[in-house]
Amino acid sequence: MEATATLNNPRTVRAWCMYDWANSVYSLVIVSTIYPVYFKLVAVSSPGSDQVRFLGYDLPNGVLLTYSLSCAFLIVAFLLPLLSGIADYSGRKKSFMKAFVFMGSLGCAGLYFFTDVDSLGWGILCTILATVGYSGSLVFYDAFLPEIVTEEKFDATSARGYSMGYYGSVILLIICLVIIMNYTHFGIFSDERHAMRFTFVLTGAWWLGFSTLAFVVLPNTAAKPQGNLLTKGYEELLKVWRALRKSPALKRYLLSFFFFSMGVQTVMYVATLFGTDVMRLPGDRLMLSILLIQIVGAGGSWLFARVSQRIGNKLTLTYMIMLWIGICFAAYVIQTELQFYLLAVLVGMIMGGIQSLGRATYAKLIPRDTVDLASYFSFFDVTFNISIVLGTFSYGLIHQLTGSARNSVLALAAYFVIGLILLATVKDKSISRRPVGGAVIGNR
Repeated sequence: MEATATLNNPRTVRAWCMYDWANSVYSLVIVSTIYPVYFKLVAVSSPGSDQVRFLGYDLPNGVLLTYSLSCAFLIVAFLLPLLSGIADYSGRKKSFMKAFVFMGSLGCAGLYFFTDVDSLGWGILCTILATVGYSGSLVFYDAFLPEIVTEEKFDATSARGYSMGYYGSVILLIICLVIIMNYTHFGIFSDERHAMRFTFVLTGAWWLGFSTLAFVVLPNTAAKPQGNLLTKGYEELLKVWRALRKSPALKRYLLSFFFFSMGVQTVMYVATLFGTDVMRLPGDRLMLSILLIQIVGAGGSWLFARVSQRIGNKLTLTYMIMLWIGICFAAYVIQTELQFYLLAVLVGMIMGGIQSLGRATYAKLIPRDTVDLASYFSFFDVTFNISIVLGTFSYGLIHQLTGSARNSVLALAAYFVIGLILLATVKDKSISRRPVGGAVIGNR
């Protein structure tokens, strides 16, 4: 039996957080560790080269992977405003979430059949399907947050979800690394690459299997009077756009989020490529460094959630963005493997924190009388997806034009600076408050 919408219901909150546990394996295994390493091994036109020919163009395989991610997120950016409006009016928010989960998990599993450069087209297609499924499911998942907890629990619940995602993805990554590093003991793998392809199937199965709890427990949303659902979707999009013009704090925050998210998400998606292309780290050490980021990131989500309770979301985000700017400049100059690992620890500490707090801050700024939450969160997720499109594309383009990924990280620093300036213009007590003697007061 499916649950009804009851605020602060522990069972519902656990189920919501479990979806982070389920889907975060895509981010870690497919985006950040095993698949980028596998892609760099397989997508080569000749041994010893990182060049690959695709659609008539010769380019570095790392650049091709970033371009494929940009394409996937661009597709999602166009789809979500329409789909979220339909979901709001049809009351089928959870159904759309399921559809994207199936697409994403099957895309991950389909990578098993990406075996060499001759099947590169299939590999790119499955990469796009997995990415669209992952990002598409998040708009509906995020929109459940204000429906399951009250405002004062937004920060802690959002952080709990990200932490669960870190724990789940780390567990699966350890399992995958054990399989890859000991593939000869299993007797079913022909070589290391075969074992790596098996982990893609395992990732899809984990994602789909653990999503079941969220599908069963999360509440259904009430349907609204229906006309043409396609028209309603566009009407919802226009309604939120008009509402944003009347909510200057929310509008400015979205602009700020757009720029600092461009930096954060690009770092997350290209960290492995930076390690291989610039630092020349072997695949096993690189995967272990990303595992370190995940372990540290779980604690970072909780740490910055607690910090935000003391000094407010805005000031906490300000400090984190300043740290990101420093990280970008450090990445430009680092030379040794130890320096890369130290930088990875710092990235892990603030990556989970800024993602969870960014989502919670947006939820706080949504007008309290809003009922079309999926449409509001579609704006958030469209902003999120377009930021990834531009971030990953600019990273790949600068790398391609200049021949160095170090130059690309300087562009990321510029995005963080713009986001920081825009965040300073956001004025709202709900994100600038701190407790004093048990009371909540403005802090701006």
